[in-house]
Amino acid sequence: MDMKAHAPFLEVEGLAKRFAAKAGRGESLSVIEDLSLSVSEGEFVTVVGPSGSGKSTLLNMLAQIDRPSAGSVRLRGETILGPQSGPLVPGWNCQIGYVTQEDNLLPWRRLEENILFPLRAQGRLDEAARERVAALVELAGLKGFERFYPSELSGGMRKRASLVRTLSYDPPVILMDEPFGALDAQTRMQLHADLLRMWNVKRKTIVFVTHDIAEAIALGDRVLVLSRAPAKVIAEHRVDIPRPRDIDHLVLAPGFAALFDRIRQALI
Repeated sequence: MDMKAHAPFLEVEGLAKRFAAKAGRGESLSVIEDLSLSVSEGEFVTVVGPSGSGKSTLLNMLAQIDRPSAGSVRLRGETILGPQSGPLVPGWNCQIGYVTQEDNLLPWRRLEENILFPLRAQGRLDEAARERVAALVELAGLKGFERFYPSELSGGMRKRASLVRTLSYDPPVILMDEPFGALDAQTRMQLHADLLRMWNVKRKTIVFVTHDIAEAIALGDRVLVLSRAPAKVIAEHRVDIPRPRDIDHLVLAPGFAALFDRIRQALI
């Protein structure tokens, strides 16, 4: 048995987030309370929960964009975030990539320059990095569009570019906040297949937030279910559908319907 695959890599323990009371609101707002989870190295974990359950808030804390009210986050056993830790370091020294709901491509830069931007900013744009990016661009089906501006690309292509941009600087952990939510069903299914193909190359550790149960099953090794706010993990379901997965016919896979129903029941 490969023990490395089961060793905690990213750990969250007792995480809480409370927002202070504002004028006209007498009490503070508790969004997350006593939330704990762990993710193994190379694991793809999806997170579902009711609307307003703090899914994006959780990712913002993991990415060090926001600080918790209590609890801690550890990466490779090192505590990187807590209520009393030092200054926030978004992305934790390029160790944590974040793909948000918006593609955030710079409209005045061509596709290639958008993808290379993080490497330029980090002073890491060498020949090896360019070769790695070129391979990712081809894998994402973007070869031939390097000189196009974002406005000249489809929504799906911009999403692929956003993902390649994050993969370009090779962070060991990638957070994804409903990145495909605004796309049509056919484009989303194609992006699921593209994402799994790119993930399979180096098996990054991914935490992917979604409100779509089918998407969570299609992508994840495990599905974590959050309660209503204040959120905590109330259920965990391992996805036993073998990889590589036939995204187009996933609903017909043995076990899909039963797993979908168990997760749906946990969300009620």
